Amino acid sequence: MTGKGGFGGSMSASMKECLQLQLLEMEMLFSMFPNQGEVKLEDVNVLTNIKRYLEGKREALPPKIEFVITLQIEEPKVKIDLQVTMPHSYPYVALQLFGRSPELDRQQQLLLNKGLTSYIGTFDPGELCVCAAIQWLQDNSASYFLNRKLVYEPSTQAKPVKNTFLRMWIYSHHIYQQDLRKKILDVGKRLDVTGFCMTGKPGIICVEGFKEHCEEFWHTIRYPNWKHISCKHAESVETEGNGEDLRLFHSFEELLLEAHGDYGLRNDYHMNLGQFLEFLKKHKSEHVFQILFGIESKSSDS
Repeated sequence: MTGKGGFGGSMSASMKECLQLQLLEMEMLFSMFPNQGEVKLEDVNVLTNIKRYLEGKREALPPKIEFVITLQIEEPKVKIDLQVTMPHSYPYVALQLFGRSPELDRQQQLLLNKGLTSYIGTFDPGELCVCAAIQWLQDNSASYFLNRKLVYEPSTQAKPVKNTFLRMWIYSHHIYQQDLRKKILDVGKRLDVTGFCMTGKPGIICVEGFKEHCEEFWHTIRYPNWKHISCKHAESVETEGNGEDLRLFHSFEELLLEAHGDYGLRNDYHMNLGQFLEFLKKHKSEHVFQILFGIESKSSDS
């Protein structure tokens, strides 16, 4: 018999027990949310890989289960996206949860997540709690939205709410991998950001939108281990509006330019920087060229 924390006794058996519980909880979620797209897995193969691992057909530890569930709250009529990450040892370690809604301002979103986290903290190790978290949001989120309505009631003293609009210029030695390119596009489309991802060598990403969305984008694409990437330049401006007039791009898209030489996506696939400069000029961003590459752009105006 092991003493306290028998969980630590046989790590592989315990890990398997955790993963079996996670699969069970995912089955419950799929039956609660049967419609296509209600539960969006970050990696569509993750459940198959976990099953293969449990059957002994796969040696490597499978990736963590990460997904987003879109909840429809009835009163007020709003949607909440609940982002969930299950660490391998969940439900014996805490679940990572984050709820967001375009209808909530930053402060309200913070309070909502504080409430949710402290509620989940009341569960004992070994208890599954995603379904309970969903129930909690269904029952309790209304008050957070109503609070916000009061804050925004027009009154003579009301000060306009200032937000920071941010544009980040991100440089990577190269961006080739199909799954990485897909992840960047998916994250860009999921968050309320616009910009582009230029694939190839070098790889350049521009992301613009409210500061918290851009920072979340930056955090998410780098996680867990993208090291050769840096934010070379950031431009920010305070705004009282929705920031739409400040955007230089209308959506978040992949930018594919011709490469020098006909190499396909191999390591000698260099982007055509002349074409990239033209693209920047079109989007009033020519000044960034020198910051990214340390080369003066030969402008006809100078």
